[in-house]
Amino acid sequence: MAEPTDVRIALSTASVYPESTATAFEIAARLGYDGVEVMVWTDPVSQDIEALRRLSDYHGVPILAVHAPCLLITQRVWSTDPWVKLQRARAAAEKLGASTVVVHPPFRWQRQYARDFVDGIWRMANETDVRFAVENMYPWRYRDREMLAYAPDWDVTRHDYRHFTIDLSHTATARTDALDMVDRMGDRLGHVHLADGRGSGKDEHLVPGRGTQPCAELLERLGRTGFDGHVVIEVNTRRAMSGAEREADLAEALEFTRKHLTAAAVRNPRR
Repeated sequence: MAEPTDVRIALSTASVYPESTATAFEIAARLGYDGVEVMVWTDPVSQDIEALRRLSDYHGVPILAVHAPCLLITQRVWSTDPWVKLQRARAAAEKLGASTVVVHPPFRWQRQYARDFVDGIWRMANETDVRFAVENMYPWRYRDREMLAYAPDWDVTRHDYRHFTIDLSHTATARTDALDMVDRMGDRLGHVHLADGRGSGKDEHLVPGRGTQPCAELLERLGRTGFDGHVVIEVNTRRAMSGAEREADLAEALEFTRKHLTAAAVRNPRR
């Protein structure tokens, strides 16, 4: 009989927006997720290490990763200095027992930060056991125009980082081949944001299986190859008409992920 995969499946707190960080812990516990990834954003609880620790302890749900505040709406969260943001994210991860900090490449207008980013991430990675996993992004599009918003590049495989995060909604938005990108990441793939997309100009973050991305193929590859990171469900449920509908989407995403990770383990039992 095959052993189950060791890959743990976490719920991103962003997946319950516009509900709160606290609600994400409740839902993760109720649905049986293995942990959470905390998106640090404008919710004060997401910025408060002691509040996060209490939620984790109360619900019995470990914090597996911390997503640094890299979004446009979080430009003033934890400082306006991007390096201070990353230092605080690392400190939060260390104190909360999380193994990974997810970070986006800089915006192009953050010129000095962008110029120093690759070397700076290496310096920070050398100072801690926490993984700094740099996430693939995408060009911004409006009608027939394309703007390169990230530097040194939205395609993080064009630069040298110790660990990567692959996001399949972002590969859809970039209209790039997700499995080719995973091949380029190789054994430096340290973290997965699982969502789906249809290749529109929007970053859709659909429930896995509802778009065109190779979500099942990627999961089966992870289960087959001894991936030692986490898979994080990061989907958009803001259009859910009720809490029950939101939970149904998140339960479907968890079931899909477990099914395809386990399928690989069953076909490739450990000797």
